[in-house]
Amino acid sequence: MKMERFLQKNESLQIKDYRRYLKARFLLIFSLNWQTAVVAYMIYELTRHSQEGPALYLGFMGLAEVIPAVGGSLLSGPFVERREKRSLVMACILLYTVLSLLFIAVAFPGVQAALGMGGTLALLYGGIFVGGLARAFWSPSAFSLVGLLVPRPLLPNATTWSSMAWQAGAVLGPLSGGLLLAPLGYEVSFLCVTFLLLLAGWALSAVPKQAVFAPEKKEPVLKSVGEGLRFVFKNQLLLSALSLDLFAVLFGGAMALLPVYANEILHVGPQGYGWLKAADGIGCIATLLLLSWKPLKKAPGWKLLFAVAGFGVCTIVFGLSKNYWLSLASLMLLGMCDGVSVVLRGIILQLKTPQHMRGRVAAVNTMFVSSSNEIGSLESGLTARMFGVVPSVVLGGILTIIVATIVGFKAPRLRRFDITKEAESPLPDPSASGGEEESPL
Repeated sequence: MKMERFLQKNESLQIKDYRRYLKARFLLIFSLNWQTAVVAYMIYELTRHSQEGPALYLGFMGLAEVIPAVGGSLLSGPFVERREKRSLVMACILLYTVLSLLFIAVAFPGVQAALGMGGTLALLYGGIFVGGLARAFWSPSAFSLVGLLVPRPLLPNATTWSSMAWQAGAVLGPLSGGLLLAPLGYEVSFLCVTFLLLLAGWALSAVPKQAVFAPEKKEPVLKSVGEGLRFVFKNQLLLSALSLDLFAVLFGGAMALLPVYANEILHVGPQGYGWLKAADGIGCIATLLLLSWKPLKKAPGWKLLFAVAGFGVCTIVFGLSKNYWLSLASLMLLGMCDGVSVVLRGIILQLKTPQHMRGRVAAVNTMFVSSSNEIGSLESGLTARMFGVVPSVVLGGILTIIVATIVGFKAPRLRRFDITKEAESPLPDPSASGGEEESPL
């Protein structure tokens, strides 16, 4: 009986091909986060006795990934729109699998001895760079594929489960990488990652190829990219949702300074740091599970604004706290606010993007999300160096609240957004009217 009620509330899970997609999505995110945790520790061990210290080399990891992820997103949108989406996702999984085999080879001590520290780091950063380029194509392909597998009225529910699969993989992947690295070692850890990637490809291979909704007239790449950017910046709902995510992550960079808080302010050591690192993910998953039972239907725009403002408040509380349990609770609440934001942003993107624009809009979203995480970490580090760690985090929380307030005043369409009404109504044809002309933020 409970399972029947559960499926009634989550109709998207009754679609077999969508369930297969969710399995592949979880396995991919889980394995890639496991891989990132292991690569990071390998770089730490390689450079911990270097003159520069490991922090600089670990920082290069984010830089090596964000440059191709953001740069590639400028071109990936038009490319994705003209090709079959399931095949593109499969190609990205295959590329990730090849990279995992590269990491296995680099993990052997004999290979590292032959390459030296410089050569080993070059191969690791090269693999990270290629992985970032793959992400630039995987994100818009996966986003577009969901819209083809799930009917429009079920997209809000499907977005919740897609976010949950991603978040679960993002939490469990680093946890597995950290816990199993000592007993398994680098080589076996990367071998496990490779096996999980193969499982992800196997799960997705059962999904049939989908129709391609591409513009009839082929346009130059730069013009096509420009149209994608114009579509987002003319659509108040899309622009406000992406802006909230961009600035919340950009300014609310408490997670980037967690090692400092764990060791120098809260004095909880590695174990306490591990729980602090996982706290926001646990809160986010709890929220996503709740939303699968109680979807956000009434006043979703207002709830998105309050969630982002709540993200800022939790950041301030964490920044000022010197009590471990209060800090842990504030990060869990921060994750819960983030869960609401992730789901509602995903719903807005799915419902307001026409099929033939999905690749370009998802590519713009990738640029926003990718840049905000890495640049946010850089911003947190720079402001912490200038003003101190606590003022840096508190200032970020205050700025997040200010951004949510400004967007709330400037985006009336977001305040009036109705999920049920949008899901039941067809999208207007942008080609017929030149796109949605709305007042800018």
